[in-house]
Amino acid sequence: MGKTVLLTAGGTGGHLFPAQALASELLRRGWTVELATDERADKYGSAFPARNVHIIASETIRGRNPISLAKTVFSLLKGTLQARSVIRTLKPDVVAGFGGYPTFPPMFAARMTGTPSILHEANAVMGRANKLLAKGVTAIATSVPIEDLSDTFSSKQVETGNPVRDAVLEAADLPYDAPCSDGEFKLLVFGGSQGARFFSDLVPPSVEHLPGEARSRLRIVQQCRSEDMDRVQKAYKDLGVAAECAPFFQDMPKRISQAHIVVCRSGASSVSELSVLGRPSILVPLPGAIDQDQAANAKVLEKAGGAWPIREVDLHPERLAKEILRFMDAPDMLSKAAERARSVAKPDAVKRLADLVETIAHKKGERP
Repeated sequence: MGKTVLLTAGGTGGHLFPAQALASELLRRGWTVELATDERADKYGSAFPARNVHIIASETIRGRNPISLAKTVFSLLKGTLQARSVIRTLKPDVVAGFGGYPTFPPMFAARMTGTPSILHEANAVMGRANKLLAKGVTAIATSVPIEDLSDTFSSKQVETGNPVRDAVLEAADLPYDAPCSDGEFKLLVFGGSQGARFFSDLVPPSVEHLPGEARSRLRIVQQCRSEDMDRVQKAYKDLGVAAECAPFFQDMPKRISQAHIVVCRSGASSVSELSVLGRPSILVPLPGAIDQDQAANAKVLEKAGGAWPIREVDLHPERLAKEILRFMDAPDMLSKAAERARSVAKPDAVKRLADLVETIAHKKGERP
């Protein structure tokens, strides 16, 4: 009989995409795949290759208001009971979590039921939420070695890399096509699966600072929030710049592979896809994160020579305009950065993680 895995992930692309990659690989190996997530997954869930999608109640901690905390505790308790019921019904061989607060109830329920479990940490540092879950899991899969783990956690650490979707692996065969000195310059801008208002406010005024010749060469593809779409498109139209804007691009791996340079946040999935596809980037870590995970992710590509991280506070329109002009006139530098970004890629990450799942599956019935 085939084996069953229950994957659990928060309902954003950064969490769901690696889970989707693992699901596809395990299906090829004859596994049955089930997904536990939250209602936000509707945007991506139709493409998720699971037999069933289980919507589990969950909530993150927001402030210290007693009423808010009580609601959070109630939601997590409700979700844990739901997840325990799902696990008792499915009797999965493994539960694998990919981060986001919706993973709390299923991962905790796995511990309660003695089901072997794997926690995947996509970032270069382990966040507080995953540290809380890590004690009760069988194994911790990491994208890169995490050096600040305690002895208890480090003994469970297995470096697998961060799985990327099949569409990314398919696009990875396309070589980097450096820009010509007088040809089109393709700029891709995105802020993660939810888009980023910061880029909608930043990029159009940056383009305005460019000389007319540079503007005529630009071909922009930009992910925008729906409420920002009209003003961003109008700004580019008024500047005479060719631009395509959308809230979400279903073919994002292809878009990345066609870009001369990418401007984006440095979430774990974005960094992994940039490395596998081998594309140079300006990375703008999301500020304010307590764990500074995006800053740590950006350093991985920066150290390899494949990206140029710039703090959000330092990236004003004049600065970005200067960077764009610099790269327009430096095709060799971009080509080298593309090659160096690819040097840290782990395109076989999904196979490594699937191997770990199959190894852990043999431990069913053992409590971590």
